[in-house]
Amino acid sequence: MISVLLFAGLAEKAGKQQIIIQKDQTTIDEIKIELQEVYGVDAAQNVMVAVNEIYTRGNAEVRSGDTVAFIPPVSGG
Repeated sequence: MISVLLFAGLAEKAGKQQIIIQKDQTTIDEIKIELQEVYGVDAAQNVMVAVNEIYTRGNAEVRSGDTVAFIPPVSGG
């Protein structure tokens, strides 16, 4: 299983902060597609992605036991 963590507006849109994906392996792009199709969450633009607390770029492969975090930009004043 792969744990997907959502923060800020992404979590609000999905209605949850954590999603469990029951796969042995997948890719970041496949997770983004599932987030869009199942939860209506658009994680394709301007989102930082970390796998096991290490930021990644591109379409990294993810395996069972990994934790993937989708972190949107944060603004403040």
